[in-house]
Parts: sequence; structure tokens; C-alpha cells
Amino acid sequence: MTRVVDHGTAKLMPDVDRERAWLLTVDGAPQSYVDLDEPTHLEFEYARRLGHVLDVLADPGSPLDALHLGGGALTLPRYLAATRPGSRQDVVEADGRLLDLVTEYLPLPANARITPHAADARAWLEAAPDDSADVVVADVFGGSRVPAHLTSVAYVREAARVLRPGGVYLANLADSAPFAFVRSQLATLGTRFEELALIAEPGVLRGRRFGNTVLAAAHHPLDITALSRRTAADAFPARVEHGAALRDFTRGARPVRDEDAVPSPEPPEGAFGIG
Repeated sequence: MTRVVDHGTAKLMPDVDRERAWLLTVDGAPQSYVDLDEPTHLEFEYARRLGHVLDVLADPGSPLDALHLGGGALTLPRYLAATRPGSRQDVVEADGRLLDLVTEYLPLPANARITPHAADARAWLEAAPDDSADVVVADVFGGSRVPAHLTSVAYVREAARVLRPGGVYLANLADSAPFAFVRSQLATLGTRFEELALIAEPGVLRGRRFGNTVLAAAHHPLDITALSRRTAADAFPARVEHGAALRDFTRGARPVRDEDAVPSPEPPEGAFGIG
């Protein structure tokens, strides 16, 4: 089941161990995993970390208004629809053919209030109403890199405008030591948000390998205790950096202007490959 999309080849492959589970790859790299019978199953570590943050927001089970920048196989929107029924979710994916592939072969639950849109993430964000979202999730990759126009102070300003006062911005990013990209993104988020947290595996933070990091930004204190407990209990435990430790990690990094913005670093060969 293969279809060529704008930036390469998108392929859906069945998981032989789970009856209605699928792996989506783009340009040969794993992009999303979906179990249609168990939408709360988050196979990828970074997806579980995003899910942990969503779990500790607001009262358990209460619906949220969510804006997802980057669609993939709509894994996280399905998770939120299952764990917080009644949530209203917009999903913005620039690759219309990828979106068509996913919605055709991995149909959304009939009662899920998930609306996909084929559009550029920043353009959609700039047109979105003020105070219209409880959470903005940025998981946008052009090929294997975060596009430059989604890394600047101007972009973060739009995200902060769209979020409600109690809202949270989440981003999935990939980097390696010395973390020039992630540190610049923390500095950029810090121009609009008072509270920041970084979630990553200890091996990634120690510079042993290239990997995913999840950033969370808000105007209010995050439940670091609950978040740390959940991430530490994963099969591949992660650490939550915040407060003074995160300020030390970010020290010296500068916010990114539009005119200076660059994509996230190219992953080394095989970093996210599959066998």
C-alpha cells in the first residue's frame, strides 16, 4: 500500500503482531503508528511523552480544544479523542496527498471531532482566532527536518496568541549535542512563555545519540511532578528538565528571528530508520 507524496514516498505497513495496527513511513523513516482498535496505544516514545503532557492538563477526561500542526497518521488526535471525549480538534497538514492516504486507509472514528485541513501550519496559525485553543501541538517535519518558518519569534508569537491563558504549547523536535537547535527553540519560546520544560531520554541529553525532545511551554506552572512520574515509568524512561537546570541548559542561546531561521538539523543516516 504505497503512494507517492510531495516530498517522497509515504507507505503504510501493517503490524503483523496487531490486527489493525499500521506504521506510516515517509522517505523510509518511521513517522506514525496507529492501532485502529486501540487509539490510546502510543508506540513511539516521543508520542507517549506528548500524551503524558496532555494527560496532566486540566481535569482528567475533560475535553480540550486542540490545534495540531502536522498530521502524520493522526495518532495524537485519535488519542485525545479517546482519552478526552468531546474534544474539538483541527489538524493542519501541508501534504494533502499524505492526508488523503491516511484518511482513506485509516478512517477516523465516527464520533471523533477531528477536522483535517491541507494547509501550511504557519499560515493556518496566523489566520486562527485569538484565545481559541487549549493546546497547540507542533509535530511538523518537511522530510526529516522542522521547517525554518516554524522556528522563529514571529511564529511563537502567533502560537501564544492562539492559546488561551491556561493553554500549553507542545513541540516535537530532534537534535543532538551540543543542542544548538533545541536551545535556540527554548530561547525563542521564552520570549512569550514564562514556564518551559524539556522531556528527553537521558542518553540523548548526555549527547550519546541524536534523538527526539519534547518541549512544553505555558503561562502557568506545569505539573512537573506528575509529568516526571509518568515519563519515568515508560519502557524507555525520560527525564523532565525545568527551572534552574533548564535555564542553565539554555544559557547563551538567542531567540530566532525570521531572517535568521534555519531548519532543524539533518538526522545522521539511520537515526530513525527501520530494519
